[in-house]
Amino acid sequence: MTILIVDDEADLREILQFNLEAAQYSCLCAESAEQALEIIDSGAEMDLILLDVMLPGMSGFKMADVLRKRHSSIPIIFLTARTAENDLLTGFSAGGDDYIGKPFSINEVLARVRAVLKRSKSGADSSSILQLGELCIDNERKKVFYEGRAIELSKKEYDILLLLCSNPGKQFSRAEFIDLLWKDSPYILERTVDVHIARIRTKLGEKGKNLIVNRPGFGYSFRCDDTD
Repeated sequence: MTILIVDDEADLREILQFNLEAAQYSCLCAESAEQALEIIDSGAEMDLILLDVMLPGMSGFKMADVLRKRHSSIPIIFLTARTAENDLLTGFSAGGDDYIGKPFSINEVLARVRAVLKRSKSGADSSSILQLGELCIDNERKKVFYEGRAIELSKKEYDILLLLCSNPGKQFSRAEFIDLLWKDSPYILERTVDVHIARIRTKLGEKGKNLIVNRPGFGYSFRCDDTD
């Protein structure tokens, strides 16, 4: 497993690298978002990114937003001292999979890394192809298509859509989403679910956004009348 560490503090990068490598992970390091994107664009393979938010130049949030449009399957854990509610929502809206507030313990980082990697490998479901009307989910390749066009989703957006589509018509409350998809993360707010679903709807387009229905007081579901 290879982890990309992106932080402008050299001491912190070295501490993270030392402890992650001691835990049998391989590490790549970058001191800025721009340098990290160069590493990714060079073709280097990685399984997870530890990404600081307060970076010189491009911020971690902006890098995550850019990255999700090009490498949507790479899980991201944000590292930052900014843990206010709006910052958390911004991070998850940008495509983050978890959020660790500074200062943190190395044991906490290792635990979060293991949890996110485990979720990344297991996915929300193990079926291969799921076809519901014009929506197709290829779970082996982690690809989503709607009306013949590819839909680029973040890992968490993909898991949410897969969960809904694997249970068409079933309503999931925000608490159920968090319990099923974020159970190892203590900082998740219920509004985070709304942010992710809003992003999925936007990416599906004007027609596709109506596939996900919100019934006040009950939760979200995938419309059965739009399936074959």
